[in-house]
Amino acid sequence: MSGASLPALKTRKLGRTNVSVTELGLGTAPLGDLFDRVEDDDAAAVIQCAREGGVRYFDTSPWYGRGQAEHRLGRALYRKPRSEFVISTKIGCLLRRPLKPGPFDRGEWVGGLEFETVFNYGYDGVMRSFEDSLQRLGLNSIDLLLIHDLDAWHHKPPAKVDAYMNQLFVSGWRALDELRSQGIIKGIGAGLNTIGTIPRFLDLFDIDFFLLAMRYTLLEQDVLDSEFPRCAERGVGVIIGGGYNSGILATGAVPGAMYNYEPAGPAILERVREIEQVCARHRVPLPAAALQFPLLHPIVASIIPGAILSAQVEQNLAAFHHPIPASLWAELKHEKLIRADAPTPK
Repeated sequence: MSGASLPALKTRKLGRTNVSVTELGLGTAPLGDLFDRVEDDDAAAVIQCAREGGVRYFDTSPWYGRGQAEHRLGRALYRKPRSEFVISTKIGCLLRRPLKPGPFDRGEWVGGLEFETVFNYGYDGVMRSFEDSLQRLGLNSIDLLLIHDLDAWHHKPPAKVDAYMNQLFVSGWRALDELRSQGIIKGIGAGLNTIGTIPRFLDLFDIDFFLLAMRYTLLEQDVLDSEFPRCAERGVGVIIGGGYNSGILATGAVPGAMYNYEPAGPAILERVREIEQVCARHRVPLPAAALQFPLLHPIVASIIPGAILSAQVEQNLAAFHHPIPASLWAELKHEKLIRADAPTPK
């Protein structure tokens, strides 16, 4: 399905910022060679296909392939009119040349660039990260800046989270606030992976939005208990990452399906099968329900699935535009497959 045959993507205002983002964005972690090595031409085709489909919000990070995703995104966008797209990147991870000779340990990345990472959430670290990202992107402005992965998913043990949070509180936040108050960036967010971290940020910082990965999906809605209500009270918006829970909501309950970066267990596989059966009765593909469900919540502005091939972008665009009857959501609630208090059409 070509971008020309699809309806235009709508935009939504993001939280406390004055920035509007397309409801469907593009996440670029896969372009850093997260699970698969992606050739430069394929990466360029992914971004071009997204643009042709109307996507105008692109999220990246120095962490993604240790700078590779930023390079690739910038190379695809730097000659485009700057007013035509919104870009977000993240602070907290500085890159440096390896200090020791020998084979390079890529960690969880299959490929990417051979730079070591140094975590720094202090004033100088924030400012250097921001300037480094501008140069990797080849752009002289970034719209939105996020604090990246300052949670127990990424930093272990908990004492390390506390130490970095203290560094951000006493030093790094001042840099972010200066960039925002001077109009250099248009909003400050935090990219998180775990339940229970949002309140800490709301208590300590004047945050504009969150990028929440994997925690508001067809399979997970615990943030409805208190975290989303607190965001709504403050006017804080949310961008959804990991809307497929790292795979299973795109592939369905197939052998080897991944759930939150691990092989799905029997209970999750069975639940996904039940969701698939409901979707089939309403003639809705599972990925369509997965992509559209989070946006039914009024504080959610965008969902940003990644891709490694342009064909996957086309599939996401088709799924995002697939009509879904209200009766599907009603049946999912009746079968207790999603929470009764999850916002859905009547």
